[in-house]
Amino acid sequence: MRSYRQFAAVYDRLMEDMPYSEWMSFARRCWDKYGVPKTVVDLGCGTGNLSIPLARSGFSVFGIDLSSEMLSVALSKWDEPYTHGLRENVGTVRWLQQDMRDWDLPMPVDAVISFCDSLNYLTEQQDILSTFRQTFAGLVEGGLFLFDVHAPRQLERYAEEQPFVNDDKDVAYLWTCEYDSNRMEIEHSLTFFIQEETAPKSGSGGALYSRFEENHVQRAYDPQWIADQLVSAGFELLHRCADFKWDKPNEDSERLFFVARKP
Repeated sequence: MRSYRQFAAVYDRLMEDMPYSEWMSFARRCWDKYGVPKTVVDLGCGTGNLSIPLARSGFSVFGIDLSSEMLSVALSKWDEPYTHGLRENVGTVRWLQQDMRDWDLPMPVDAVISFCDSLNYLTEQQDILSTFRQTFAGLVEGGLFLFDVHAPRQLERYAEEQPFVNDDKDVAYLWTCEYDSNRMEIEHSLTFFIQEETAPKSGSGGALYSRFEENHVQRAYDPQWIADQLVSAGFELLHRCADFKWDKPNEDSERLFFVARKP
């Protein structure tokens, strides 16, 4: 399972180029086609980069994540004065520290989303099955489950193209990967250097940086196996596509999307 510690403090800075607007557009396209929800669970919500825009658009959102640090950042962003003064029809959001494999709410919801390859952090098949079954149980009849995962080939690309280096003035990182082709599993090893906010003492010769390390493991699964497990959990599989387009996946696809409904 994904576990962010110090990473939470710099997550938004490092993820600022992620296509959050495209995830939002994909969800809205699905909802326009199959039914617009009122209540939405965001599984693996992180720092709220999708939960908060959904709530600002009037949805009642439950942001669920295993990391208390990530949820703390999300809460601070939601509590900014800008959020509450934005518009009259702003929705609500509740932040819940729960495991996506056994998440639970007092009442079923209309839709569940899990984007930004959150499900790839489930590294055993049983974890995927548990999440699918729990999500099925947590939806109303007719409720939609939208999610994406990295394609197996994408994890291979990470291993082939690594190392990755970022060297900004106030934050830098070195990112390396080790790939296990038998399990289609990759371990990301990240070393961060974060500039201290306090100024260095006179004569020190430069800024001070804190160093910390994070290790994250992701696993890819055969797309047909995922589809079969959705059906086994009781879902009706409505659509499969890739890379934010409505087209069918192909060998070059990087991010696979699944649209499922509880009958």
